[in-house]
Amino acid sequence: QVQLVESGGGLVQPGGSLTLSCAASGTVFSFNDMGWYRQAPGKQRELVATISGGGITDCADSVKGRFTISRDNAKNTVYLQMNSLKPEDTAVYYCNVETTAWGTKMRMSYWGQGTQVTVSS
Repeated sequence: QVQLVESGGGLVQPGGSLTLSCAASGTVFSFNDMGWYRQAPGKQRELVATISGGGITDCADSVKGRFTISRDNAKNTVYLQMNSLKPEDTAVYYCNVETTAWGTKMRMSYWGQGTQVTVSS
């Protein structure tokens, strides 16, 4: 079983910055792709950014140039640095981690509990 612990959400003014963290733990063969998704009220969950085990990143057009995803493989932790925040970035942000199990090598996907980010003056 894998546990994900998210932190770093909160209230910030437009133009401000926040950093989200998601620490993964559990007995797995490997932690693979890690990413952040968000869901605003009345909207579907959407991809924000992902990073592979090798450090290849991808992100939504709406956050390019403002958000940066990174990971610390020694700590099994993924980060989302969010700069120049806008009111439309307000959402619950969810961490997602894909793993490979020992033995079976089965791939699984896990979600964090979500952390609220509110951008408002």
